[in-house]
Amino acid sequence: MENNIVLNIQNVEKTFGGLHALNNVNLSIEEGKVHAIIGPNGAGKSTLLNVCIGRLPPDSGTVSFNGENIIGKTPYEINQAGIARVFQTPEIFSDLTLLQNVMIPAFARRDGAFKLNPFKAMSAEREIEGEAEQVLEEMGLIEHKDNHAGSMSRGDKRRLEMAMCLVQHPRLLLLDEPTAGMSRHDTNRTIETMQKIKEGGMTKIIIEHDMHVVFSVADHISVLAQGAIIASGTPEEIKGSPVVQEAYLGGAHL
Repeated sequence: MENNIVLNIQNVEKTFGGLHALNNVNLSIEEGKVHAIIGPNGAGKSTLLNVCIGRLPPDSGTVSFNGENIIGKTPYEINQAGIARVFQTPEIFSDLTLLQNVMIPAFARRDGAFKLNPFKAMSAEREIEGEAEQVLEEMGLIEHKDNHAGSMSRGDKRRLEMAMCLVQHPRLLLLDEPTAGMSRHDTNRTIETMQKIKEGGMTKIIIEHDMHVVFSVADHISVLAQGAIIASGTPEEIKGSPVVQEAYLGGAHL
């Protein structure tokens, strides 16, 4: 693809009543990179992700994934195209085991044809169970595979949700506040997990308030304030930007 751009957001606008949540947002997400989006509360970060996954229609503008405009597609269609998202609040099946949680999206990735044939279904289940166990191993959760998801710590629930996304083999992974509410221990373990995912070359967009997390994993950072991109650059460029320091931390250094 030209310039290796996986996701191209052009002139996106979104209003809620009198609130201009997104104001002519333009972003290009390069393949294989970790692109962080930061900004104050209410800046429009989660709204932007919701537009990208089809949960919210923009008032205007385009979002292209792999060169195809995905505005108007359903969240399911966008997920099937190769975009997965980890939400602010872990969306897991609390009453199921970790292994079952990871197997469900793996099954959903299939076209479903095997369900018409019980022999294919059994073969597919064995294959998917092995795949789910491998992902849980990579996330450091394999020893808990038979535990109910609802009994896990917040950090482990967040890593479980990452596993549920990774088993779908997405081309683009969106992480919305992946360390929100975590202890420092769980945050550090999550950073290690994200760095491991980064080494695999998957393209990622991260929304995060913890600057330690951002500067630990991001290749590129864009800053949203009042619905508009006010700065974009490398972590070092963002750290030294007076505009960013004023808008994001009231003039304090990042």
